[in-house]
Amino acid sequence: MNSSIQIHVLFFVLLLSIGCKEDKSTVSRSEETSQRSEKQQFSSQDTTVIKEKPKGVKTPEGMVWIPGGIIEQGAVPQDKMAMKHEKPAHTVAVDGFFMDITEVTNAEFKKFVDATGYTTVAERDIDWEEMKKQLPEGTPKPPDSIMQPGSLTFKKTESSVPNLYDFSQWWQWTIGADWKHPDGPQSSLVGKENEPVVHIAYEDAVAYCEWAGRRLPTEAEWELAAQGNHSESVYLWGDDASQLSEKANTWEGEFPVTNTEADGYNKRAPVKSYPPNDFGLYDMAGNVWEWTGDWYNSGYYDEVAAENTILKNPEGAKTPFNARDPYAKEKVMKGGSFLCNASYCASYRISARMATSPDSSLEHLGFRTVATLGMVTNKG
Repeated sequence: MNSSIQIHVLFFVLLLSIGCKEDKSTVSRSEETSQRSEKQQFSSQDTTVIKEKPKGVKTPEGMVWIPGGIIEQGAVPQDKMAMKHEKPAHTVAVDGFFMDITEVTNAEFKKFVDATGYTTVAERDIDWEEMKKQLPEGTPKPPDSIMQPGSLTFKKTESSVPNLYDFSQWWQWTIGADWKHPDGPQSSLVGKENEPVVHIAYEDAVAYCEWAGRRLPTEAEWELAAQGNHSESVYLWGDDASQLSEKANTWEGEFPVTNTEADGYNKRAPVKSYPPNDFGLYDMAGNVWEWTGDWYNSGYYDEVAAENTILKNPEGAKTPFNARDPYAKEKVMKGGSFLCNASYCASYRISARMATSPDSSLEHLGFRTVATLGMVTNKG
């Protein structure tokens, strides 16, 4: 087996998890239903939510209050690019909370690392015994020269790509890539201090949250925050796709060959480079994907819609399941990135959601944090 094939096999699960385009392969209804998440028990009576921030409660620095509300989570009817796992829309009631105005930046993450000495997943030695649990049985161990700390980085292709399902055409395992070296081992954070931190695995994001006294948002919280006053719109700003280059950092041109940089950037942009949404949040569309705390389950939206009740502060599926990858245990990420393109995924839409393995780290995946009233009032 040559080295390129060995790398592809090793990161088979990771490459599947970072894809944007929906898999059209069929899975029988009975098979999918049998493996869906366990039913959650929610009260259909109590839909009262905390809307306004209580008097006397101070907004944490760098955050903004997100008013609670009752919304339709999932794709709006006029969204022609909506994927199957974004449907059907279902009603959720979410209490108000505080959310970071921007994605966590390199400078902010450095403060955490300097204070704690934390080492991210991408910087650690690879544990083959743990890795192979996520791969088909019998997958051979690649040579030690490949099994080195690193992360997944993007590479443009030299020509058009007819098959957008083969993610290995534009993703490569780069030894030495991590949050301090976002574009590979020769890169640095000089001049990138105000860009969102990337190459952050789920464990890394959770560790930062614990240090900061925060947590990751639920998918429902994230979507409520993204909607702002556009609860019936495809995008943060409405339904007009022609405004994209003014509103978000995405891939404009032919993916993954040519980026015209009509929005001003080729890769990550400094936070606050584009207008905020109605709640004052920046980069809720594009720039980098953002972790949520929810397990990804491809049957979850169908399940909760069938219950015909309003979910109160839902935390997503109880168990993970991906119909196209039975080995996967994944978390939901939201918001899209600088790699999202209309021909590929258009995940700069409010309802867009994708699945990523918790141990994945990529150059277009970061996070932002939230804090509930209890976390703020109980602090200290």
